[in-house]
Amino acid sequence: MWATIVTAVIRPDTDVGAAATGGILRVMARNNAHAVPGTVVLFGGRSEIGIALARRLVGGRTVVLAARRSADLHDETAAMRAAGAVDVVTLEFDADATDTHPALIETITAEHGPVAIAIVAFGILGDQHRAEVDAAHALAIAETDYVGQISVLTPLANALRSQGSGTMIVFSSIAGVRVRRGNYVYGSAKAGLDGFASGLSDALYGSGVRLLLARPGFVIGNMTAELMAAGTKPAPMSVDADQVADAVAQAYRRGRWEVWIPAPLRLVGFAMRFVPRAIWRRLPR
Repeated sequence: MWATIVTAVIRPDTDVGAAATGGILRVMARNNAHAVPGTVVLFGGRSEIGIALARRLVGGRTVVLAARRSADLHDETAAMRAAGAVDVVTLEFDADATDTHPALIETITAEHGPVAIAIVAFGILGDQHRAEVDAAHALAIAETDYVGQISVLTPLANALRSQGSGTMIVFSSIAGVRVRRGNYVYGSAKAGLDGFASGLSDALYGSGVRLLLARPGFVIGNMTAELMAAGTKPAPMSVDADQVADAVAQAYRRGRWEVWIPAPLRLVGFAMRFVPRAIWRRLPR
């Protein structure tokens, strides 16, 4: 057995050798994914989940925090330095100012590249009740959570293709797997993002660039604090920012293309598709 493996590695021109060598290289890539050199970029530099994830991936790298009021990112900058960042750069970024995104990404890649990891973690929850009667508010949610994401991901994917490497981490949600009556505005934006990111991930396959799509359940944290204060109870299998960050960081290091948080949520997502609509429309948020 060992002779076969050694021969296979030494003679990769054979069928066995090609298969074994390919398998070994894939394992090495997974084990060393966290060691890829380059910059970590966080779009949404105040995101609770984004900061938690960047802290787990930053060791020994430069970090670029892109957010509104970038001059005020003192706590976030300190968190990155404490996590081992060799340098922290803050840049102005407005998710809704889509005309500025290509130039921002050009600046990042030209001045701080290559980009090893780009975490796209901006978004808003919005007010469902208001969005049902206020079209402008509904459009604002869609603009940030869907249009803004596409506006960042498209030039970002092109930039990473040009360098031939890098990982984009995108956050979908269980809310987008099957949209519910209780949060259909936010949920529909996440559904659109999930479809876009899934297709982009397939388009990137073989390019040296990976898109890791994260699908967390209800996240207990800053984004949902107001909702919970108003009486909304956390859904079953709820998670917090650290749990999401742990799962995504592990998926990144293992070379995964998608991750559900927590893992059993994948089965829930599958089962949700078969719930009769008469029951589904009565479910709470």
